[in-house]
Amino acid sequence: MTADPEPRFVLHEHFAKHHHFDLRLEHDGVLKSWAVPKGLPEKSGERRLAIAVEDHAMEYIGFTGTIPEGEYGAGAVKIRDTGTFTLLVWEEDRIEVVLHGREFTGKYNLIRFKKGGENAWLVVKSRAA
Repeated sequence: MTADPEPRFVLHEHFAKHHHFDLRLEHDGVLKSWAVPKGLPEKSGERRLAIAVEDHAMEYIGFTGTIPEGEYGAGAVKIRDTGTFTLLVWEEDRIEVVLHGREFTGKYNLIRFKKGGENAWLVVKSRAA
């Protein structure tokens, strides 16, 4: 029996009306997705706002290209980083993963930021993996 492969992630850079990044984590057959206006934190202890958006189909994990004008998310999309992740915790208000990407590695926490609204989260780079 072989072990299940680690789930995948992608960090898309999205040149839409407002430039931002999209973090997508493979979970339950879909890509759970967050728009991260300033990108993932790169230093331990840094935190960034992340807005939960609709789930994306798994096929979207390798997407690069341009979403046509007039369509939701119109603009160019490129892959900033991709890889796998180790899932530590997946709860309603807290997700902990260790990213194994080319550029982004280490432990990241997504914590629901209730004061920020229904879809607001904080993504924090942890000090320890």
